[in-house]
Amino acid sequence: MRTEFSNQEASRIVDAVIETIQTNKQYLCEVDSHGGDGDHGINMNKGFTFARQELDNMTEYTMSDGFKVISQVLVTKIGGSMGPLYGSFFQGLSSAARKNEIITSEIVMKMLQKAYLNLSDLTDAKVGDKSLIDVLVPTVQTYEKYFIDDAPFDVCLIQSLTAAKAGLEATKEIPAKIGRASRIGDRSIGHQDAGATSCYLIIEAFINTINDLVEE
Repeated sequence: MRTEFSNQEASRIVDAVIETIQTNKQYLCEVDSHGGDGDHGINMNKGFTFARQELDNMTEYTMSDGFKVISQVLVTKIGGSMGPLYGSFFQGLSSAARKNEIITSEIVMKMLQKAYLNLSDLTDAKVGDKSLIDVLVPTVQTYEKYFIDDAPFDVCLIQSLTAAKAGLEATKEIPAKIGRASRIGDRSIGHQDAGATSCYLIIEAFINTINDLVEE
């Protein structure tokens, strides 16, 4: 099992994230229909497909390059709140790794931390508000915990993904306090949040692809 891989190899992570959003377009719309406008999957797929087209015109790109392209596309071409939020998220992933040719467990932690820091500058949402924060915060905190305890790379990854899944499931049990779903309040209980769902799918693709790279 490896403890590092190159930023160039890690372009596979970008490809996996894009494919995940494209594949789950209809699923994200279905989840969003319970409290939002039912178009979350359409908007996300639009942005990631634009990013895919831009990347396909590049001869090669690193993970940092790819996430930068996604960030720029989401900010400039996707409306609503998700464009700026996810744009800042992917800008954080990109900038935290940009100067590193080699990606290690520590760099992955810094990427997650920077993604969250960027988001926290744009939203006041906190854990329990039924949003993507319910997935992202436990992911970051769990990765930090296991990294500080000197856990192996794959353990940090697996445990943080488990925490992300638990965060997603928790959104089913709470009323929406922010966003469009907050209009229906307690009637949103029983349904997971659309933003939390897309965040989990992104993190799942991110972590699983890194784990594949580590295990090669």
